[in-house]
Amino acid sequence: MKKVELLSPAGTLEKLKIALDFGADAVYGGVSHFSLRIRSGKEFSMEDFKEGIDYAHQRGKKVYATINGFPFNSQLSLLRKHIIAMGELKPDAFIVATPGVLKLCHDLVPDMPLHLSTQANVMNVLDAQIYHEMGATRIITAREISLKDLIAIKKDLPNLELEVFVHGSMCFAYSGRCLISTLQSGRVPNRGSCANDCRFEYEMYAANPDTGTLFRLEEEEGVGTYIMNAKDLNLASHMKEILDSGVVDSVKVEGRTKTAYYAATTAKAYRMALNDYYDGQFNHEKYQYELQSLQNRGYTDAYLISRPFERNDTQSLDFSMQLGTHQVSGVVNPEGTHFLCKFKTMPGDEMEVVFPLGSDVALVDNEIGTTYEKDGRFYLKLKRLKAQNNKIYEEIHSGNTNAIELPTSFPAFTFFRIPSTLAMGTNPKS
Repeated sequence: MKKVELLSPAGTLEKLKIALDFGADAVYGGVSHFSLRIRSGKEFSMEDFKEGIDYAHQRGKKVYATINGFPFNSQLSLLRKHIIAMGELKPDAFIVATPGVLKLCHDLVPDMPLHLSTQANVMNVLDAQIYHEMGATRIITAREISLKDLIAIKKDLPNLELEVFVHGSMCFAYSGRCLISTLQSGRVPNRGSCANDCRFEYEMYAANPDTGTLFRLEEEEGVGTYIMNAKDLNLASHMKEILDSGVVDSVKVEGRTKTAYYAATTAKAYRMALNDYYDGQFNHEKYQYELQSLQNRGYTDAYLISRPFERNDTQSLDFSMQLGTHQVSGVVNPEGTHFLCKFKTMPGDEMEVVFPLGSDVALVDNEIGTTYEKDGRFYLKLKRLKAQNNKIYEEIHSGNTNAIELPTSFPAFTFFRIPSTLAMGTNPKS
């Protein structure tokens, strides 16, 4: 039986490796401003991206290169050179957004599989069929599509792969089709430089052009003024329904510009969901425990299961971003021997350990610290904070660049975390 692919964001080489190590089957990312996420595209050099592709292929996994920006006429010559250069790196597919770029990629790199970006906003069989005939082997459907419509597309086009977003930021408009950022700051969403103006707080005014009257509308206390701020997508609890449909080939997590911890946690949570589904032991509470630890704008299951007109709870009107249930306190180095502090840490603090599924970490109790299991989770307590230069600290804080010794070896990029309630108050000593 062909299993559904888990596709994760890769905004940097480090995040690419973390997403793959924590459970992703494939990652997507890009180089240069022809990628829809300019900020993440700048983090990748051609050399780094090639290293990431090699890293994935050595593990039997895939990398999809994003060339999904909307080019201007003046850039077409540069775009041609970029497509050829990216093809030479041997990724597993290109992600493109427009018919013209789709054809150009097919002409210049004819053997490259082509995935149609969600920016094309495919919602129906007719559009899917046209793009499929033009050479798209997979369509990343619009985030506004329903599962019912996915079933209809697959019925008519059984050889066309369908990819759907299951987690991450939601656009206030049809994905990327908003010009608010262009209007206010000159940063064009479909050119990869959206300033997320929909996340801003706005004041509301009423005006009478006949009299020149202008007055501010007073809002009910607690309602807030984040009038365009969409909640974040979270479909972990609906993965069984999605997989039961039998029409989805890949489930995708948004977030190339988000943190390394986000890349790790989303990959791990959805990897657990997929594995548990195939093992017949789906348990959405386990996946939500991980996902709730992330900063978010409030979560919604959006439109895949329910149609847009049936929903009135997809916006966070009173805040732009909220803390997750946990605060990252440290991340392990690639060698697995030391960690860098990401939050105030003292001897005796209890830190939950987040590492890839299937990892083997020894239970130890020595002069450096203790590792132990509690309630099905893994924890670490340090007895002393000893840096690589042998200096002993009474406490360390975020930004300290001295790597701290661990009592045993951990998988590379393992994360340590504490509850956010403790992070805002006193660190635990129990």
